[in-house]
Amino acid sequence: MRLPTFQSEDTREILTELTKSTALLNFNSPKIQELILERGWQALSEFERIGAIYDFVRNEIKFGYNESDNIPASQVLADGIGQCNTKGILLMALLRANQIACRFHGFTIYKSLQKGAITGWAYVLAPRSIIHSWVEIWHKDRWINLEGFILDEDYLSALQRRNPSAQRFVGFGAAVTNLSDPRVQWNGSDTYIQKEGINADFGIFNSPDDFYRKHGTNLSGLKKWMFETVVRAQMNRNVERIRKSELEH
Repeated sequence: MRLPTFQSEDTREILTELTKSTALLNFNSPKIQELILERGWQALSEFERIGAIYDFVRNEIKFGYNESDNIPASQVLADGIGQCNTKGILLMALLRANQIACRFHGFTIYKSLQKGAITGWAYVLAPRSIIHSWVEIWHKDRWINLEGFILDEDYLSALQRRNPSAQRFVGFGAAVTNLSDPRVQWNGSDTYIQKEGINADFGIFNSPDDFYRKHGTNLSGLKKWMFETVVRAQMNRNVERIRKSELEH
């Protein structure tokens, strides 16, 4: 959906709705407010504000696996790690707290996209199609897709060093047409890092809360318990080895 360039009263109401806090986008939490004040994002132009928040979530919240997809932004910040869904929640919270209207776009991705980042029993436990999302922001009278924030620069650089001649690449948390030059930097247009692995589109939601109420999360029951208690720690150790280029060739 593209909103009209002329902002009618209805359009302004929609955009206002897309700057509100929710249970997951809990940007009024003390730690998030403290971060916003410390970084001085409010003083920046809109373009610079988006870029600074995007870079913070991309690089200062490292790629990794939280206990669940539907945790609040304050928990993602406290964890200091995240994947597409959890980093997206934090990104949306920070953007909305800084008057940038944004919404949630839900998908699924092929399980093979995560192979390498997820190994062993973790890969066996993972569903064939994994819930995925990106963030859409309203900037200069158009919607822009942001997905390139998922992999931090250190992790992505490690993949590039291990695959110096790769162009189309699927695995280790990436699905791109050119691994050596993926569209991950904020420059006012769409950014992507897993787009080529999408296999289903759930559509657009005002908030991640709305999406998870309708579609749930990736794991439940015994698989969820095993993930939280055993598997997640193994996954994060593997991601850290990749980031440090310690994984055997």
